[in-house]
Amino acid sequence: MTSREELIEAVTREVLAAFGEEVDEICVDGSCAVHSPEKVRQMVANGAGRISFSGAASEVPRDLARYLDHTLLKPEASASDIDKLCEEAVEFGFAAVCVNPAWVKRAAQNVRGSSVKVASVVGFPLGATPTAIKAMEARRAIRDGAREIDMVINIGALKSGDHEAVRTDIEKVSDACREAGAKNKVIIEAALLTDEEKVIASYLAKQAKADFVKTSTGFGPGGATVHDVLLMRETVGPEMGIKAAGGIRSAEDVKDMIAAGATRIGASAGVAIVSGGESSEQY
Repeated sequence: MTSREELIEAVTREVLAAFGEEVDEICVDGSCAVHSPEKVRQMVANGAGRISFSGAASEVPRDLARYLDHTLLKPEASASDIDKLCEEAVEFGFAAVCVNPAWVKRAAQNVRGSSVKVASVVGFPLGATPTAIKAMEARRAIRDGAREIDMVINIGALKSGDHEAVRTDIEKVSDACREAGAKNKVIIEAALLTDEEKVIASYLAKQAKADFVKTSTGFGPGGATVHDVLLMRETVGPEMGIKAAGGIRSAEDVKDMIAAGATRIGASAGVAIVSGGESSEQY
């Protein structure tokens, strides 16, 4: 193992042990995962909806669109911007469009009849909204057509050591999603956390029965890093989804994140990525 992988293993073991969680084996070098694109495609053909792939970046499938949430969360986004986002998502076969709650209904109408899902955000971007409001916001977005919710954790509660408040916050939104068959993706805003806090946040998301854990809002001091994705993957195990978001601008960035264990990518530069280019946009 490299020194980085040894650090990830040590931090993960220490934090999970503090929660009373037994850790029999931690694999961070990809030796436990799928190692060829053909095997990934075979698993999908056999019915797998999401694949956790942590092999070498050179082995990642080239058809990246299925991993991408085409994202537009800027406050100045207009109706025509949302329409264009949806048109591109359908054209390129992205997994979802991710928009602010006010645009969910329009986005759902735009992608109707396609395989593209609509995702929206809750408690965004600070995570400081009361739990009851987050759950209500999730239900409204789902009613308007969202099938995936990206919620921000209560970062202040996490840093205060109030793990029960963080867990409950996530549980209530997960419950709202489960009622309607939607998925809950939990944003931990990794750039504001220590490695220990990243592990704790990821573990609490798993305990609260969330479907994904996500690195960043894209509005914080930093975006996704391979280190963070590795840390999150080793904490939540192989079954839970991981979404890397923030600062992902090229196909190489996407491949690196998938190789580290990400199963979904949030990017505003989706078209440039699948077209083989690179975007100068930070988020």
